[in-house]
Amino acid sequence: MPTLEFKGKQHIYAHHRTVPYRPLIPDSTRSLNSTGADDNLIIHGDNLHALKALLPRYAGRVKCIYIDPPYNTGNKDWSYNDNVNSPLMKEWLKHNSPVDGEDLERHDKWLCMMWPRLHLLKELLSDDGVIFISIDDNEQHHLRMLIDEIFGGRNFITNFVWQKNTHQPMTLSIFLIIMTLSFVMPKIDGTLPQVQGGIEIYSHALRNRINGSGTMTKTAKGLGGPTI
Repeated sequence: MPTLEFKGKQHIYAHHRTVPYRPLIPDSTRSLNSTGADDNLIIHGDNLHALKALLPRYAGRVKCIYIDPPYNTGNKDWSYNDNVNSPLMKEWLKHNSPVDGEDLERHDKWLCMMWPRLHLLKELLSDDGVIFISIDDNEQHHLRMLIDEIFGGRNFITNFVWQKNTHQPMTLSIFLIIMTLSFVMPKIDGTLPQVQGGIEIYSHALRNRINGSGTMTKTAKGLGGPTI
């Protein structure tokens, strides 16, 4: 299978394994049920550490994941600050932060940021789970190769494009849908029905609607189990 090579990959290849486990500490002043460990959770902290903290309890149990990573458009600065234990990585990031449109290596840094997080998300996802990733054209092609390498290309279901605003030049968000380990294409009865102002997509687990104003609503039915 083809793999995606990018600067820094050899240094972050196993970074998700070296990230330490951190305990989830309830904040009773902000909790409705601070002792309900299996209740709904809102986690405040670095998302890489949060994902690792969820592993002991939720590894292989999460049915549905949705993530909305930085689109890396170059219009907004963002910093890659994972504590990778590599002097070369630290030196590289020290002199090239934050990431902006003038940074010719911004795609490499974005991939370095995504690699360990996608690995941890894969460990959290159940065999029959599904992950949705929102992205635009700046990194869509890189992301597709990255998730093929991590999740396996055979587990890719589809992507679909949403025209966010019909009154301005097209703004795209591409949603990638991946099933891990036990991919079975959902059966769809008949043709996809056309509705005024958009398309409805039906499956046993997912229903998505884009209405005439460009607003998108998503509902997941019958998934059960934890969701992220």
